[in-house]
Amino acid sequence: MRIAPELRRWLTGPDADPSVRYRYWTEVEGRSPGDPKVRSARTAIGKKGWAAQLLEHQFPDGHWVTTGTTAEELYQPKYIATNWRMIVLADLGLTRADPRIATLADLILDRWGPELSGPSAELCVSGNTARSLIRFGYRDHPVVQTTLGWLVETQKPDGGWHCFRSRTGTLDGWEGLAALAEIPESERDGAVRRAIERGAEFYLRRRLMTEGRARYAPWFRIHYPNHYYYDLLVGLRLLTRLGYGGDRRLRPALRWLFGRRSSSGRWALDRSHPDLDPHGAHDSVRRVVYPMQLEPLEQPSRWATVEALSVLARVETAGDAAP
Repeated sequence: MRIAPELRRWLTGPDADPSVRYRYWTEVEGRSPGDPKVRSARTAIGKKGWAAQLLEHQFPDGHWVTTGTTAEELYQPKYIATNWRMIVLADLGLTRADPRIATLADLILDRWGPELSGPSAELCVSGNTARSLIRFGYRDHPVVQTTLGWLVETQKPDGGWHCFRSRTGTLDGWEGLAALAEIPESERDGAVRRAIERGAEFYLRRRLMTEGRARYAPWFRIHYPNHYYYDLLVGLRLLTRLGYGGDRRLRPALRWLFGRRSSSGRWALDRSHPDLDPHGAHDSVRRVVYPMQLEPLEQPSRWATVEALSVLARVETAGDAAP
């Protein structure tokens, strides 16, 4: 994949976050874990940049800001409490090798372990938590294994998932498929493979964007952190990581992605939260939330750009780079 020199420098230079550099070297250029540039970027994650800033305010027991003394304290207030920081730190590439992440994971497993599967479990929380814990290095933990089994069992007949009571899935319920996608292909048993295939088909049938009669505007906004919200870039990341980059049903979403690219080859973030207008007007949110924001909005975003380039690199590898 050909990248303009100035764009490459913007994504890998000293001003770029180490998580962005790491993703560029590994996902766009395909460098191996032992490559010096990869090792240098990975070592810096958590020592400086976004991950370090998030970890700076972590309490010794692993939690962040809280509003109570029950398990809910890890979830509220949105989107600055422990749960939300866990998801972002997992996205940024940290693992249990960092003692602060090990402490965080131990806290989550202790407080939430029994609630991640069974009648009281909720897809968004269970899927996000399982995905994050796997990225942290806890794939073999009994709680994670039980949660993954619950995600397979709760898949809807149409192949999707839903965060609320429903007989059918929704594109917004991407957390189930995303958690299963973190299982290395060689470690997936028959049930997981079938669930992934059915889940991928659920998204491909809908071209990643078609549900209901009207176009749902938030899905066509690039935002980060994603937390539990869906957009087309989330769908493209998920399906291309699962090996469907060559499926022609991705082409409408890829055309949308190409259309969002600036003349300099960069992408911008529309939102830090998909339903909050960056100019202060609320769209659909009618409650107080505290959006987590890593980069300025409506300006070139290194995170959105490396995310998009990673998608396009996987599409190119699959042999179908045409939008």
